[in-house]
Amino acid sequence: MYINISNVSKRFTRKGQEFTALDHVNLTIEKGEFICLLGPSGCGKSTLLNAIAGFELPTSGSITINGEEVRKPNPKHVTIFQNYGLLPWRNVVRNVELALESVKCTKAERREKAEKYLKMVGLENFMEASPHQLSGGMQQRVAIARALTAEPDIIFMDEPFGALDAITRIKLQDDILDIQKSQKKTIIFVTHDIEEAVYLADRVVVMTPNPGRIKRILTINLGPSRDRTSEDFFKIRQRIFEIFNMTHQYPIEYAI
Repeated sequence: MYINISNVSKRFTRKGQEFTALDHVNLTIEKGEFICLLGPSGCGKSTLLNAIAGFELPTSGSITINGEEVRKPNPKHVTIFQNYGLLPWRNVVRNVELALESVKCTKAERREKAEKYLKMVGLENFMEASPHQLSGGMQQRVAIARALTAEPDIIFMDEPFGALDAITRIKLQDDILDIQKSQKKTIIFVTHDIEEAVYLADRVVVMTPNPGRIKRILTINLGPSRDRTSEDFFKIRQRIFEIFNMTHQYPIEYAI
């Protein structure tokens, strides 16, 4: 296993009362997998993502990546949020170069890498543009290019397409799948959209709230080319709907 999440719980205190965001979560992830954490608001999926990324420490349990316990963020693990996080005073290529300014490389090397990944996301003609001149989808492409420029081992994505229109969202889903396959990256992707999870993931981790737990883990056997209109796609999507509907009727279970 590459990532091992063992019996992880996370509790917060709010207004003097303890709140359990994650309750005894167990999950293993292999190198190169695309994992979607799926569930409604309050199910702990972003908390789990932040714990794996090292932004939050578990209250109990442990998380290891490649055998080492996660205690803090790692520069080889990058996070892409719904908020693009671009610096408005920098143009596109200089926003992407930002990922390399803390590592040893020349200005020419930074520019070369930034241009390489901007071309990969289809923005080679917008390198000198300012962020405010770009659409939301284009800004998210810049954020993806910036993440790739750091040449990470793991990419964490927290509802990165949530604010985009449906057409742009579908295009970016295709783009991130192409990048994941060609670059062989491990991606952990948070979403509340069932169709998005089925389309993207090798496995979907269905989470339920109050407290945040894993309800079911489903392997998506649809092959590399996925058709949203196929009968198999519809069956898996419907199965996940049924799992959510069973949440309050049956005990929590773990299955593959």
